[in-house]
Amino acid sequence: MVPDAYGTLITQQVHGEGIKAIAAKDGIYAIKIKSARMLQAHGFLKKVFEVFEKFQTPIDMVTTSEIAVSLTIDDATHIDAIVNELEQIASVEVDAGMSIVCLVGNNIIYHQDTPQLFNILQDVTVRMIAYGGSNNNISLLINTEYKRNTLQKLQSYVFESEEKMVVA
Repeated sequence: MVPDAYGTLITQQVHGEGIKAIAAKDGIYAIKIKSARMLQAHGFLKKVFEVFEKFQTPIDMVTTSEIAVSLTIDDATHIDAIVNELEQIASVEVDAGMSIVCLVGNNIIYHQDTPQLFNILQDVTVRMIAYGGSNNNISLLINTEYKRNTLQKLQSYVFESEEKMVVA
C-alpha cells in the first residue's frame, strides 16, 4: 500500500456533499407486474412481495403505481416459479440483461448539481429510477449494453469536469 499515491481514501469522515462513487451491478432481471384490477386493488403489493418471500428471492429496486409494480432481482434461480405465481394475480413481463448503476455520496438527492445528471443521461434509456429512498444514493436501471457508455458519461461529469458535483 502506498498511502501518499493518487487514488481513493475511504474513511468514516464526511467531506462535503455530492457524489463520491459510482458503481454498477450486472445480471439484473426487471420484472413488471400489472394488476388485473384497475381500481381498489388493495392487498396487491402484499401478494406480490409474499411471492418473493416464498422463494427467498431478495428484491433490489422497486417502483410502484396504483395498479403496477416494477422491481429488480439479481437471483433468477426461481424466476419461472415466481412468474408462474405472479401470473395468478397479474400480468407479468420479465427483462433480462439489465444493470443497476448506483451513484453514492453525501446528501446527493438535495445537491444542486444532481438534476444535471438527468440531462447528461438524456440519450440513455433508463428503465427505473430509485431516487429519494435515501439521501445518499440514486440507482438507475439500464440495459447492460448501455452500461459502459453510461458509466463514462457519469465519470466524466462527476469526476473530470471543472464543474464537479463534489463540494469540498
